[in-house]
Amino acid sequence: MTTKQLLAALALTLAGSAFAAGEHSHAPKPEHGGVVAEAGEIGYELVARPDTLTLHLLDHGKPVKTEGVGAKLTLLNGTEKSEAVLAPAGEGKLEAKGTFKVAAGTKVVALVTLPGKKPANVRFALK
Repeated sequence: MTTKQLLAALALTLAGSAFAAGEHSHAPKPEHGGVVAEAGEIGYELVARPDTLTLHLLDHGKPVKTEGVGAKLTLLNGTEKSEAVLAPAGEGKLEAKGTFKVAAGTKVVALVTLPGKKPANVRFALK
């Protein structure tokens, strides 16, 4: 194989790798005005308001059945830490009502338990 052929083969290999990586590295887009993250096959969108925390769950764009799903959120504001337990609130959605300190820079860690799966640890940073 000549140097020219070797370079052409290398270029094709790299181009194929970049294309394949691009297919799998799509970032989910918020559909409800929140912040998004992925863990495994599930996409999560957290909508944080001072009186309601809502976590939307999607599996390949379709709402996840929330029967038997549980979630606990830990909100971190500087040195302050608070927690909220979310309950099913319709197809693809978990929710907690109360009074929550949510502002830009708040970090949120969600521990989500789906039936038959390992618990997912999902991290968000509010904007």
